[in-house]
Amino acid sequence: MISRRELLKGFGAATVALAASRVDGRLAWAAEAGGHGHHGAEKLVSPEEAIKRLKAGNERFVSMKRLSDPGVGPKVRGKLTKGQWPYATILCCSDSRVPPEIVFDEGLGRLFIVRVAGNMIVPVLLGSIEYATLHSTSRLIMVMGHESCGAVGAAVHVAEHPGAKETPAIDDILSLLQPAVLKAKKETGLKGKELVEAVAKENVRMTVKQIAEQSKALGEMQKKGELKIMGAYYSLATGKVDIWT
Repeated sequence: MISRRELLKGFGAATVALAASRVDGRLAWAAEAGGHGHHGAEKLVSPEEAIKRLKAGNERFVSMKRLSDPGVGPKVRGKLTKGQWPYATILCCSDSRVPPEIVFDEGLGRLFIVRVAGNMIVPVLLGSIEYATLHSTSRLIMVMGHESCGAVGAAVHVAEHPGAKETPAIDDILSLLQPAVLKAKKETGLKGKELVEAVAKENVRMTVKQIAEQSKALGEMQKKGELKIMGAYYSLATGKVDIWT
């Protein structure tokens, strides 16, 4: 079984190189390409303000008071041809029941979304997350797990039935979730649906920690107070996002 740490081993050097090449909050080649950084765009949104916006948007979603136009019309689309200025990055599950833009009642160009079954982290996903901060304007990284996660449920099943097999690609995902399964099972002693929920939450906590550890550039920004990396958990039944501040 391949651990997350083994998969991410050696990736730290690349992030150091990325950090070294930053120019005014962007990567040098992003500046050359144009339209991706924050130069000449909206004022940077602090992590605290980003959290407020996400909470307000989720409250509108839960109360069925969503904006008639959160920012998806022609004027917004025209502006976005010149670049993007997201205020938050969200790593979440690919589950069709958890669309971040809808859950947070947000428009185009505001949230940088990275989605994968089980909302775990591997180098290519970490690179995508780094892009939104090092190239652009995101100063909040949120890892959002959710209730009744199928990937987590499958990972728990595999842990309880060692001979169970899926396709090689699905097995890779389930393998990456095993550390969270083992830790939650050991610490809680839970079984069934309760264990699945405990694992899903543990997976969020582990992923938040790994992002800061495996990306030296992002980890340093967080230490300086320039960036916040945090977790959240979405309830399918209520639509509410529990933001772990």
